[in-house]
Amino acid sequence: MAAAELGAAHRRRLREVWRSAGWPCRDAIELDLLASGLLQRHWDGQGRETLAVSDAGIALLAAARRRSQAALGAHEALVERVAREMQRAGRVVWRGLALRAPLPDPEDAAGPTRWAIAMPDVYSIRHTTVEDHTEAAAHEIKVSRADLLADLRRQDKGAAYLALASQCWYVLRRGIADPDEVPAGYGVMLADDAALEVARPAPRRAWKPTFPVWMALARAAAEAVPDDSGQGLLGEPPSNAPP
Repeated sequence: MAAAELGAAHRRRLREVWRSAGWPCRDAIELDLLASGLLQRHWDGQGRETLAVSDAGIALLAAARRRSQAALGAHEALVERVAREMQRAGRVVWRGLALRAPLPDPEDAAGPTRWAIAMPDVYSIRHTTVEDHTEAAAHEIKVSRADLLADLRRQDKGAAYLALASQCWYVLRRGIADPDEVPAGYGVMLADDAALEVARPAPRRAWKPTFPVWMALARAAAEAVPDDSGQGLLGEPPSNAPP
């Protein structure tokens, strides 16, 4: 197996060996890594075998780390962009918010409630004084196909978002997936350098923040309002106005 053909399990094992004493497991993954030249076998003076990551393995790990850092930078940049767009749309915005969501038992609707922690990339409510008009929205940002597919397999995560917002969105970097691959319960936006395009509107549901959600929002710090968001206090002069 060539190094380029190795999967996530192989890369994970390579990282584990890099971080550890490298005691052999003697399984198929280890065999592939040895055959690819990414691991090397060593024996000490008492004949005990250990494994070490080869120079080629170190180069592969370093390249994977650079790709991960680049993806993280792209992800955070798009999160920032979506947050600003929500503020310009007249919404109060949070990033990195952790909310506790009630999930029904999938096999027994009358059974005990399960709980999950949801951490949407962007969470927002309308800037309003009428509770019925808050229309909470959750936006999940994806810049890689692998990350999106892994996310879609986590059914409890998706159910938690739907339990905590009037509308839920996936914001995808253009080209990583077709909007039809995202479940129908979510809206889809496509992002490129030029614009954020609504590929499919999010279904809107009647939902009001519960008391625990209000408490979580009160404890968390909302995003600072930029000058161009249009959310200044009523009667407050713009920041560029003369005193």
